[in-house]
Order: sequence, then C-alpha cells, then structure tokens
Amino acid sequence: MDLHVDYRISLSLVGTVLKYTTVPLFLPLAIAVIYGESVLPFVVTIVVALAVGIGLEELHPEPELGRREGFLFVSLTWLAVPLVGMLPYLVAGQGTIASPVNALFESMSGFTTTGSTVLGEISVERHSRSILMWRQLTQWLGGMGIIVLMVAILPKLSVGGAQLMEEEAPGFSFERLTPGIRETARALWRIYIGFTLLAFGLYYALHLVGLAPNMDLYNAVAHALTTMPTGGFSPEARSVEAFSPFIQWAVMPFMLIAGTNFALFWHAFNGRSDRLFENAEFRSYVGTVGFVGAILTAFLVTGLGLAETPEFVGTIPGNLEASARHALFQSLAFITTTGYASMDFNTWSEPTQTVLLFAMFLGGSVGSAAGSIKIVRWYVIQRVVRRELLTDVHPNAVIPIRVSDEVLDEETIYGLLAFTLLFLVLFAVSTLLIYFDTHRIEADLTALEAMSATIATLGNVGPGFGIVGPMNSFLPFTDAAKLYMVFLMWIGRLEILTVLVVLTPSYWWD
Repeated sequence: MDLHVDYRISLSLVGTVLKYTTVPLFLPLAIAVIYGESVLPFVVTIVVALAVGIGLEELHPEPELGRREGFLFVSLTWLAVPLVGMLPYLVAGQGTIASPVNALFESMSGFTTTGSTVLGEISVERHSRSILMWRQLTQWLGGMGIIVLMVAILPKLSVGGAQLMEEEAPGFSFERLTPGIRETARALWRIYIGFTLLAFGLYYALHLVGLAPNMDLYNAVAHALTTMPTGGFSPEARSVEAFSPFIQWAVMPFMLIAGTNFALFWHAFNGRSDRLFENAEFRSYVGTVGFVGAILTAFLVTGLGLAETPEFVGTIPGNLEASARHALFQSLAFITTTGYASMDFNTWSEPTQTVLLFAMFLGGSVGSAAGSIKIVRWYVIQRVVRRELLTDVHPNAVIPIRVSDEVLDEETIYGLLAFTLLFLVLFAVSTLLIYFDTHRIEADLTALEAMSATIATLGNVGPGFGIVGPMNSFLPFTDAAKLYMVFLMWIGRLEILTVLVVLTPSYWWD
C-alpha cells in the first residue's frame, strides 16, 4: 500500500518551528547572565534545536502543505517542541526534573499550559531563576499557540494556515478576523501580548506602591507570563498564596480575560464592544464563574467548606472578603484551567472539592487560552436536550440550535457531542488506568485524587487534590503513569481528535 501522507513535508516544517524556538531561549539566557547562573542549559538547547531543525528542513526544502500533512505537522510540532523544551532541565541537572521522564512531564505541562508539575514545594526553591523563567516562558509560548505564532511570522505557512490554526486552536470553530490568515494570527498575538504587558504593569505597580512587597520585577514578569496563557506555573512554591490579597484580586480579571475568546476583544477594540456582551458563550461563561464562586463563598464563609482548621485557614469562616476572594479565585483558576492557588484547597471539605472537580470539566471559551471541554459545548448540549424534550411533545417542530445569532448545522452539533462523549470516555478509562497503576505499587490514592489527576492533565487544568494538590506534585506517580499523563496533556491541548486522526490507519493508507 502506498502512503497518502508525505511525512517529509510535515517533518520539514517541524524543523522550521524548532529553529525558531531558539529565539525565546535568549530570555532565560539573559536572566542567567544577569544573576550569574550557568548559561550552559540554554546554549546547549539552542545548538541542538538549530541542528535538528536545519536537518529536518532538508527533508523537503520547498514543502507544500496538504490537509493530511497539516494534521501530522500540528501533532508532531506539539510533541517535538516539548522534547526540545526539556533539554534545559536535563542539562541543568537540578532537582526532580533532572530525570528524562520528569523533564518531559514538566516541559509538556509547560507548553500545553497544563500547570501540573513534578516540582514539590521545596524543589521549586532549588532551581535557578533562569530555569524557572524558561519554565514560565514555555507556558506563555503555548498559550496563544505555537502554530498561530508560526503562521504570524512565516509566509510559507500562510497557505493552509487557516486549517493549521483550526487544528491547534481550542474549541470547535475558528473565526477569521481579517481577509488574510497571517494578519489574523498577528492580531491575536498583539492582543495576547498587550494583555500580558498590562498584567505585568499592574502586578509591578502594586509592588512599587507597597501593596505587594514580594511582587518584585522578576515575579511580575514571571506571573504575567503564566496568567495570560492560563498556565499557573509560579516561581513561588506556594503559588499566588505567597502574595498579598491585592495581588490575588489583581490576578482574577486577567484569568477571566484569558478564558475569554480573544476574537471578541478584537471586535471590541475595533468598535464592536457589543459583540462581547451579546455573545451567548461569554454571558454563560461569566455567569458560570459567578455561580460557582457564590457556592464556594457560601461554603467558606459558614465554615462548611473547610475540612482542616490550621491558624491561617481558621480565619476564613465569618470573613466575607477572604471567603469571597478565595472562592472566586479558585473558581476562576479551575474554570479557566489556570492552575494557580490562592490557598491550599486540600484543606477544603470533600463537598467543596467536589464543586471544584465539577468546575474542572467546564473550561473557558473557544478561542481562548483555556483548556477542558469549554463552556460553549455545555451551552449547546443543554440546548440540544431542551430541543429533544420539545420535539417529544411537538414532533413536527423545527427548532434550530443557535449560539448568539449563529445557527449551528447538524454536522457541527454531532461533532460537538462526539467530542464531549470521547472526552468523558477517555477521562473514565484513564482514571481507572492511573488508579490501578498507582495501587500496583501499593501507593495510597483515593478515587477523588485519581479523577482529579486525570482531568488535571487531560483538561490541561493543573493541580488536583490530595497528593497532586496545589502545594504537592505529580512526582509520586510511576514513570509509566507520568508518560501516560504526558500523552493526555498532548492530546488534550489539541482537543483529542487532531492526534487521534493521525493515529488511525486510514489516515496513512486509505
């Protein structure tokens, strides 16, 4: 049988991407020079990325991307870039990420903006500022999308760029904002960069006026780079809990922005702010955040949401500001899949953690940096259920499914339902695999912890509960389990189907 895919084209373009990944490496390299740290991890990675990239480019000097090659290119790019991204960790040889499996886990978690980590509370503090900056930067690069960035800067990806961005972008639809796909990619990146700079400015301004003493210049940059991609990596071992309440409140609007469809901001900045407030998904998204936040606030302010009462937690019941702050912060962090923590929610009661587990399945908007299933899919599902109930009573009624002013065709609805079912089935199977693998080594893992570890990686959410809580890590899992979770992060970032298409025999030979 003859192959129907010219894999050399895909590999050649992957090589081009790897060449360009050397550019952001100069930021942590500069940090290393400033703080007198070793530059070797970044120099070695730059040399390797250039050598491999140039070598792969030679496989097909003038690639012409077809639809099948596009699927392979996107899938391989999101595998190859984290493989290169793990090299600084290996060369540095510091802490738990000095081993290949752990380094790959951390790198994949970074680029997919998952935020799950194998660095424990003590381990984070052992690493150099330059290595931690690279860790933060991987999330920022992956937030808007590596392929979107490449389409924005590489003319040869303009042809076929719409398909590539659609395969990479989170959600079931892609909106072309301008006549040229390259300009659309640039517009999205300009918005992303603008909000990142705004976040940095606010964080650092709070430090300058004395409201956030430890939010220095380095921390302001690091947290701006991990807020906007909904990543959650922090150079602080206790995440955002390490900062003042002013910073925690300041981070919240940027998490909300990061979970919003960036195309709506483009319309707003071009005089169509009504598109933002008339959008059904955005209204559902904001309403869901408010609803979950209100439930958690009620739990915390009454004390019913707390399982443990150490001194710092015991001050929350009866304190409406603290209860609302932590409740809303964690609602945003979980729904937008940011992965930050304003406190150790392992101290929360099981009913409260169950609400958070529910929030992990929601996700932000399509076209945002958020992961998981996405609000718009749940919106459409409830509309489909409502239609089915109405047609049972009125069998001749024709009831279209609308999202804002757009009528969805039945093929789109079928694809949406198929994705959601596939996501839930994969979650269930993966939970069992992780649970049984952990008990194979006689580790103590509860069902809630296994479920949270699975959705945390498949949904690119970040921390879970128990041993994978916000102040703990994924380090206790076996190498086999961690590699499987690397797979979950990879396919979760590409919304499963892009990778599964490449793994089917009919893609290659039919």
